[in-house]
Amino acid sequence: MALLVAAFGASRLPAQAPSTDGVSIVRQASRKYQALSSFQAAFRQVRADKYDEPETTRGTLYQEGKNRFALRWSDPAKEAIVLDGTFFWIYTPSTSPGQVLRYAQQNQPTYGGDLIGTFLDNPEARYRISYVSSEVIDGHQTDAVLMEPIAKDPNFLRATLWLDRQSGMPRRIEVQEKREAKRTLYLASLLQNPSIPPSVFKFDTKGLKVIPQ
Repeated sequence: MALLVAAFGASRLPAQAPSTDGVSIVRQASRKYQALSSFQAAFRQVRADKYDEPETTRGTLYQEGKNRFALRWSDPAKEAIVLDGTFFWIYTPSTSPGQVLRYAQQNQPTYGGDLIGTFLDNPEARYRISYVSSEVIDGHQTDAVLMEPIAKDPNFLRATLWLDRQSGMPRRIEVQEKREAKRTLYLASLLQNPSIPPSVFKFDTKGLKVIPQ
């Protein structure tokens, strides 16, 4: 009888409240991110500043391990950012037709390239982290955390990530960039550990002028 009473009493205890410790939330998301072999998601990106109308683009984000990453746009078509394990390629035919920029790939994730790794690879050593709020996005409960670079970053001032409580992966990333510009990435159709064709992480330079940076 005592065991039954104890079991019944335990079942009536209120559910544990979600954490509002931003560091713990990001730490858990980082562990889940590091455990993935690959990741894929559809994205919608909105760039806005005080001088121009917001620009919306769409495509697919892919990641495999720590040194293969790709953003491949469907709108505008064929634009791409690709990390192939050796080089970092930026191809924007809508603004620079006939040429592609090639950078040496760095040892750590960089903003503008490996967007997710930028925030979830060794985050506690690189950011001041604080909790913002909770929000349901596309039916998924998320926690928003503010991440501010500890060291001065030439590319952005701060970022807010809405992290899925189940998967730990971001559902939205909002970055306050320099030049009074904001970049927001909305992620949907998230796939963990999918099989990604190797061609996704290869950039074909045929017919293009390669411009080393």
